[in-house]
Amino acid sequence: MRHPRTFQVNEAWIVSKLNGVPVTTEEDGDFNVVALMDAASCFILGTEFVPAVSAGLSEMEAKRLLNSGKARKQQLPKTLYVPENLIADVLCTEAERNGIAVIRVPEEQLLVFIDEVREGFKAHIGGNGLQ
Repeated sequence: MRHPRTFQVNEAWIVSKLNGVPVTTEEDGDFNVVALMDAASCFILGTEFVPAVSAGLSEMEAKRLLNSGKARKQQLPKTLYVPENLIADVLCTEAERNGIAVIRVPEEQLLVFIDEVREGFKAHIGGNGLQ
């Protein structure tokens, strides 16, 4: 079973959607919030607000998310864990293009990493979180 203690800092990153229902804005519509975090520290390296009508991150959003992690850590990880239920083909392709091994796993295997972050996000946005 994966756990933060099984990783070294910057060895692996995890990508996850933080919200269960779209985040609604008056001006720009509904968004999903995709976060990138370090597996060992569970530190958030970056987030992207992706239009809810999109079929996942665009190439620009994927690059921006990976670049935000690289800017914070001064390097890229060896591995990126991606939940199987997250539409992230463009992000996976971009990660592989940068020499990062992509591992798709059932989201349940990542809950130990992302549950607390999701709960914090849910509390911060006033209940517009997971159902």
